[in-house]
Amino acid sequence: MKIYILISIILAVLSFVYLKLAKKFKIFDKPNDRNAHTKITVRGGGIIFPIAILLFFFLNNYQFPYFVLGVFLIAIVSFLDDIYTLSVKIRFPFQFIAVFLVLYQLGVPISPIYLIVLFFIVGIGIINMFNFMDGINGITGIYSLAVLSGLFLINHNEHLVHEDLILFLGISLLVFGFYNFRKTALFFAGDIGSITLGVFIFFLGVLFTIKLSSPLMLLMVIVYGADTGCTFLYRKLYTNENVFAPHKHHIYQKLVDVKKISHLKVSVAYAVIQLLMNVVVYNTYQLNIQTQVFILLATIAIFILLYILLFQKLKVRS
Repeated sequence: MKIYILISIILAVLSFVYLKLAKKFKIFDKPNDRNAHTKITVRGGGIIFPIAILLFFFLNNYQFPYFVLGVFLIAIVSFLDDIYTLSVKIRFPFQFIAVFLVLYQLGVPISPIYLIVLFFIVGIGIINMFNFMDGINGITGIYSLAVLSGLFLINHNEHLVHEDLILFLGISLLVFGFYNFRKTALFFAGDIGSITLGVFIFFLGVLFTIKLSSPLMLLMVIVYGADTGCTFLYRKLYTNENVFAPHKHHIYQKLVDVKKISHLKVSVAYAVIQLLMNVVVYNTYQLNIQTQVFILLATIAIFILLYILLFQKLKVRS
């Protein structure tokens, strides 16, 4: 228990210091017509997420060095992006490197080739998914906590990783929530926060999927996945927009923008739905592979249908 109190204090102090420094050096997220916020707000508060992972690394016999290296590299680039706004041509190669280091750490075989390609697609997708969904107060912190809670419970049964890896990041999310889970956020996670979370969830997701032979681990991010995936397809097929450009087509954005539901209520709703899905996964991940695949495909189909129905209902203005 003492170590968790110490980690909490360290991260709380660092987050406070970062807030002051970010204001001094004007590391701000300025609102525009594509943002859900209306006030200039400090960005990059998610810097404590990679720090939490580094603390685990140094305090637990330097476990998962290649994964940690991937987090460290992409965190640096993402933080520079928070400050200077880097081109996708600069950011994407580092996402590729981070995914490669995760797969190398986990010993994922390079054959058959279609499997490694699939892992790279999923990895890049999850990293960008957490970035795209970081758009309203509270959603990144509370949704990520919901995801981690499910992974923690399964890990408690299976002992796949040291529980501190999950707990340290969970503590950093709670500290972050103090500044972000409020009507007027004091800082945003920024790319360094959301992309670090994406790499972390991808790492644990692949590890759990392989060790448990359970494709149902994908459902641990089904709420984000459905919103991101369907929105991406909508923009790709029905609009002429750059799919990487800011927009307001996500369901969570429309709930805030069209229905005028508060940021925090929408964020909690996303987390609660994911928690319910965690219960499904927790009770089915040990079933035979055929049953798991059926549950996975059926759940994806249901979420796609729900997305379409909600999108049509909320399609008042984009």
